Amino acid sequence: MVEKLNYRIDVCGPAGDRFDEILTPAALDFVAKLDNAFAGRRRELLDARRLRREELQSGEKPLGFLPETHAVRDDSSWSVAPAAPGLEDRRVEITGPTDRKMTVNALNSGAKVWLADFEDATSPTWHNVIDGQLNLFDAIRRNIDFTTEAGKRYTIGDEPATIVARPRGWHLVEKHIRIDGRPVSASLVDFGLYFFHNARQLLARGSGPYFYLPKLENHLEARLWNDVFLLAQRELGIPRGTIRATVLIETITAAFEMEEILYELREHIAGLNAGRWDYIFSVIKNFSSHGADFVLPDRAQVTMTVPFMRAYTELLVSTCHKRGAHAIGGMAAFIPSKDPEINATALEKVRQDKEREANDGFDGSWVAHPGLVPVCREVFDGVLGGWPNQLGKLREDVIVTAEDLLDVASAGGEVTEAGVRANINVALRYIDAWLRGTGAAAIHGLMEDAATAEIARCQVWQWIRNGTKLEDGTALTHGLAVSYLDEELASVRSELGEGNRLGDAYEIFTETALGEKLPSFLTTGAYARYLTAR
Repeated sequence: MVEKLNYRIDVCGPAGDRFDEILTPAALDFVAKLDNAFAGRRRELLDARRLRREELQSGEKPLGFLPETHAVRDDSSWSVAPAAPGLEDRRVEITGPTDRKMTVNALNSGAKVWLADFEDATSPTWHNVIDGQLNLFDAIRRNIDFTTEAGKRYTIGDEPATIVARPRGWHLVEKHIRIDGRPVSASLVDFGLYFFHNARQLLARGSGPYFYLPKLENHLEARLWNDVFLLAQRELGIPRGTIRATVLIETITAAFEMEEILYELREHIAGLNAGRWDYIFSVIKNFSSHGADFVLPDRAQVTMTVPFMRAYTELLVSTCHKRGAHAIGGMAAFIPSKDPEINATALEKVRQDKEREANDGFDGSWVAHPGLVPVCREVFDGVLGGWPNQLGKLREDVIVTAEDLLDVASAGGEVTEAGVRANINVALRYIDAWLRGTGAAAIHGLMEDAATAEIARCQVWQWIRNGTKLEDGTALTHGLAVSYLDEELASVRSELGEGNRLGDAYEIFTETALGEKLPSFLTTGAYARYLTAR
């Protein structure tokens, strides 16, 4: 047990309806115990992240499989914990923010699992963070409904999806909760409030406290999460090993440490997920200074079938099944359309994506819209038959080298003016939606989240830095990018009308895509002003 320290907890966010049910003194004290216990290690690991990124950018220490952990990889005697109740069959998972409408729709969607997302699909306003906790609190107690503007009321059905909550990443803080004046880790706020209020209730209902862990960059960050789980379980008197976590492999560095991540969390791990969009962003971010060999083509051309992405996903399946963990496929971002022709094309693309994953051995996959659940389920039903998963498909044929994972040039393709403009257009639209409180936005037939803004702006930055030539031979210069930005801003503004935040979106895109450095849009001045105010 961690001894209670003398500290002051301040809640700086505005009061809201029923917020006091979540922000109880006992719950806040629990979060403070977690943060006090691990704040130092978290800062050290974030410092190590920055150092590793500098090493990769400079080429000082190339990326490869760790020689110091080869014993973990070579030891065939260990495996992860068996699947927990509600996680044996994960053939279809739906992801989305924790607002009330999505909570009801996701739980009723027919998916086996709902990723209740406090991270990329949530704009982290104070209201969204605490209201999301309230919605999960009510849903777990079967005390939630939603009524449309037309007056139609929806309640949770008899077989709701299993809830797996995704807290924000280690790199973020929650500025509205402070301990002795310092902001608390956003990861521990999201995890701690959810676990404190719901762990026992979930166990009583035959489920458990389950989590998706985002943005991990190495096995030491997984070890930190494991220690958080151990302390949290001790504090509430819940049996060790009750928590189950699925780790998103969405950074290039984590792809080289998948087996070590499973090992560190072996008491608590459920599986790994192929977080494709952030993975692409991570590749660009870590190798942006390495010249043309690491310059990717238009985002639409970086599919899961290009060699370096296929190497990553096949290694994930092989690694998971070797240790008895589930392998979960990436998100299908398409959304149904009212146009029959567009809808048919989108559904066929989703079907092809899921067929590839199912045939490769994945145990399930993600969709971003309830309308895609039947397609994904049909594909995995056809491969799984009466089995809940494909853990028996070991993929011993898979041999992936460091060179395979880093062969970004194998993507081929080209950079087009249409691709540059699409990145700018989508980034402006998404950041505008995000600043207005929406973290998952339907844009041009896709459900976009925060990874969209990151990929869009860092691709433009990299293309400018490398003087990348467009399909007509024109080099993308800073000036040309600014002219595209101004034209796209005018186009989007004419569509969105009044009440938009495009001015701030323009400022954020300019700061993060057209400057000398490549910061995250979450660290910009506009973002800081917004988050503190909201």
